[in-house]
Amino acid sequence: MKRKLITLMIVLLILSVFTGCSKKESAPAEDDYKIDYLVLVNKLNPLPSDWEDNLKTVHFTNTIGDDVEVEQRAYDAYLKMKEELNKEGVFVDLDSARRSVAAQQAIVDEFTVKYGADYTAKVVAKPGYSEHHTGLALDLYLIIDGVDVVENEDMVQYPEIWAKIHEKLDDYGFILRYLPEKEHITGYAYEPWHIRYVNDSKIAKEIQDKGLTLEGYLGAVKETAPVIDYGDSKLFTREQLEEVMIRIKCSFAAWEGCELESLRYAGDEYSTQEQVDWANSQNPDGNYIGVVSGFSDYHKADKKFKDYQWWLACNQEGDWDIVTSE
Repeated sequence: MKRKLITLMIVLLILSVFTGCSKKESAPAEDDYKIDYLVLVNKLNPLPSDWEDNLKTVHFTNTIGDDVEVEQRAYDAYLKMKEELNKEGVFVDLDSARRSVAAQQAIVDEFTVKYGADYTAKVVAKPGYSEHHTGLALDLYLIIDGVDVVENEDMVQYPEIWAKIHEKLDDYGFILRYLPEKEHITGYAYEPWHIRYVNDSKIAKEIQDKGLTLEGYLGAVKETAPVIDYGDSKLFTREQLEEVMIRIKCSFAAWEGCELESLRYAGDEYSTQEQVDWANSQNPDGNYIGVVSGFSDYHKADKKFKDYQWWLACNQEGDWDIVTSE
């Protein structure tokens, strides 16, 4: 009887060993899914060449009937955040998330035909350099009283709602990607709807609490706060000059290794009809009606540059183009 019991125990031990081995061999397939959730894609850093081969995404249809593709973990986190926001009476959906490099090129081609190369370069990211390629960048839109609010100029009318959304981001591993007054670092103007998944609530909280950009957190650039001098213009409003400075800062972000120290309005004396005519000669499709000049000081490594001059022109719609800089 004792011998039979010992034999049975040996058999059970052997079975448990084999069972344990089989469990290890069938470890979650997720272990094979390795992407860098802190990947930096911006005007200076392209999407890694193997990213699209390794990315796992999900598709869903939003409230306006568009198909949206999102990285799988980012989508799961978004759904949890969305559920929490719903409890507070805040309703959102995803306007867009992942765009392939090929899709981005198609957008560039379409905009170039419709609006020209200069305007396209201003508003559309260069293919391969858009954070939306990662699948980790999500553009939200609001649902107010059952109505979809999707246009940028309409969404900015609800700062109090965006504040509630931003308070929840780091709990679910998201950060606000394009911060106000950080355009010279990110290359983009403030977008309250553009959030980025980093897959770690602790990292997200550190970034959010310190008011950092992703570039600054990763040490890709030094977080700086350039001095802005809007001067005293009789020709342009403060709001117009703020738009000018943002355009300059967005362009400056593509200057690798450079740190912006200051920006200042050059003065009304540079905004003559002669300069408007000159701007239109540089871009016959511009239909410009006004010109502004500004000066910037910056440094690269130990070398300093002072009074670098920018020329910007405004069309009838109020859009500013950088005509030249020197």
